[in-house]
Amino acid sequence: MASKQQIILPIAVLVGGLGIAFAFASMKQPPEEKPAQDTRPLVATTALNYAAMTLDVQSYGIVKPKHQTELVAQVSGQVVSVSEQFVQGGFVKQGDILARIDANDYEAALIEAEAGLAQASSGLEIERAQVHVAQAEWDRIKGDSHEMIPSELYLRKPQLAEKLATFRAAQASVKRAKRNLERTYIKAPYDAIINQRSISLGSVVNPGSSFGTLSSTSLAEIRLPVADKELQYLANQGIGANVSLMAEFAGKQTTWQATIVRNEGVIDQKSRMSYLVAQIESPYAAKSPLRFGSYINATITGRTLDNAIVVPQHLVNDNKVAVLNNDHTLSFKTLAVVREQNGQVIASNGLSDGELLITSALDYPTEGMAVKLDTSAQPLTATQLAFKEE
Repeated sequence: MASKQQIILPIAVLVGGLGIAFAFASMKQPPEEKPAQDTRPLVATTALNYAAMTLDVQSYGIVKPKHQTELVAQVSGQVVSVSEQFVQGGFVKQGDILARIDANDYEAALIEAEAGLAQASSGLEIERAQVHVAQAEWDRIKGDSHEMIPSELYLRKPQLAEKLATFRAAQASVKRAKRNLERTYIKAPYDAIINQRSISLGSVVNPGSSFGTLSSTSLAEIRLPVADKELQYLANQGIGANVSLMAEFAGKQTTWQATIVRNEGVIDQKSRMSYLVAQIESPYAAKSPLRFGSYINATITGRTLDNAIVVPQHLVNDNKVAVLNNDHTLSFKTLAVVREQNGQVIASNGLSDGELLITSALDYPTEGMAVKLDTSAQPLTATQLAFKEE
């Protein structure tokens, strides 16, 4: 049988242990309460504002002369003179003599034709006098009789017709001789630049022989390919629209102004593009000439939208964009898309002026989702966004 000491000792140890445990428990600090974490996604925004916008159309082309002519000989002979301006790249004025064919034979032909004309003219005058004499003789013979009818041969009418025909043929010979003499002078038909010269001093030419080619400097044309769907952005299908032409001249980017004068009205079978033709007057008269053969980039002025906004294309999904509401929730708005170009979407309606467009990429955005505005990020304007996308 256990003694009283054996019973009391375990109880005392147990009570002491509980006391020590309670003392340590009372000394321990309670754990600090952690604040609730904000799990809303962080977003950046930009304010969109409506403004007037021009729907320009981009194109390209090669500058060509409107008129290009091959000079050919119309008479035969030896080339006896060539102008110093008649060289490749030379500029000439309308009427300038570029070359001359030996005119001796044609001057002689003209003298001969003029002599023939003088002879025919004399014969015609003599015959007219004889007709007058014949008529007077007949009037004397017939007297008061009205029944007598003279023959045309007696009145010399056939002879007069023959002399008149000879006179007209002589006139034609003089005209032909003068024209052939004029054709010995090879003249510029308009203000031009010489593309090529095919003859030299002393060359012998025949009708049809080429002297060279030249291009008019009064007008230049550029064929501008435009996709058929792009024509909707141009008033009157582009006819009459202003065009800015850009190309390098002497190593510097230079701009010229032109005008669309016509639509070729067909679609190219290979490229499936429509072609607008721009014209520029006196391309070589400017301080920076627009040279034939230059490759240019063109901006065609299109229709103007009174109110439009530009949104980066990657922020638009099925014509919808995410916007930030005043209560820091996300909503989707549908845009009235007018055009998609160069990574941008142009819309004419769908958002309120100054509305905040969410520009951050969200994994699973939903309507009404709570978001948090990133105040550390500097808001971007729509223009800066467009530039950033480019």
